[in-house]
Amino acid sequence: MNTTFRTIALLTPLAVVLACGTGPDRTVSSLLADRFDNAEWSTPVNLGPMVNSSAVDANAFLSPNEHELLFVSSRTGGFGLQDIWVTHRQCLSCDWEAAVHLGPPINTDAAEVSPTLSDDGKLLFFSSGRTGGLGGGDIYVSQRLSTDGDLWSDPVNLGPDVNSAGVEQGAYYVKLIAEENASLFFNRLGPTGTQDVYQVHVSNDGMPLGPAVLVPELSDPAGPEQKVAVRTDGHELFLSAIRSDGFGNFDIYVYTRQAANEPWSGPIHLAAPINTANLDGQPSLSRDGRTLIFTSIRDGGLGLQDLWMSTRSPAGR
Repeated sequence: MNTTFRTIALLTPLAVVLACGTGPDRTVSSLLADRFDNAEWSTPVNLGPMVNSSAVDANAFLSPNEHELLFVSSRTGGFGLQDIWVTHRQCLSCDWEAAVHLGPPINTDAAEVSPTLSDDGKLLFFSSGRTGGLGGGDIYVSQRLSTDGDLWSDPVNLGPDVNSAGVEQGAYYVKLIAEENASLFFNRLGPTGTQDVYQVHVSNDGMPLGPAVLVPELSDPAGPEQKVAVRTDGHELFLSAIRSDGFGNFDIYVYTRQAANEPWSGPIHLAAPINTANLDGQPSLSRDGRTLIFTSIRDGGLGLQDLWMSTRSPAGR
């Protein structure tokens, strides 16, 4: 294990941790900005044995319709170090079905991690240590081949605008209401030698529209940043990171802003019941901002590391 990062993040092949519009768009964003003020997260619930196993289960992404959950696991039945699995449910109140291995061409005998879907569910981005990449772990995109199913095209490397000779991981796709193009957030080693957050705009086919750039207000030179989740109005961002005011391992922090073209605020530690003395990280946020899924090794889990869910309601609901 690479001792630079914590094993349970399940992000790297070698180690596991790890433009605002005007007019109507701006008005809508302002109306949404404060809808979760004073909203409290519920006590997290384990996603149960259909999703979690006795191994490490982490790095989840909740699909836009919330009927599909992609995640990474080291459980038996996979091809390599870590593979991408998927579970489905038929309705929002339905139980999750038994998790299924995505198989080839997504999974290989290397590590595949950090799955994230486009808004229409037709593009799958993920990080892989497979041969043919630019570094130790690159981000790829694959297109869904069927309107209802888990068949995917051969993955395409996002190229040097995103990938480097190092490791890129922790991908998170979001199409902000106020921006013309979707963004892909991810992490890589930054200028000071710790994992930092980068952002790149991507086209409708998932390819970068320019070089990825560092997001300085999310990147602390004193410790690693792992993965973000962004609310679609662009006013709230969740980040797993190791910070001096945390509980000692990866914790989840929240950043806010009043408009999508403003810098992010300073980090606010979520504290209990989201964070514990153990690792809590890799957040995934539903499009409506009500559901947070994350990985944790807190008491009450089924294995080495499990996926948990917490919910909240907007003000007045």
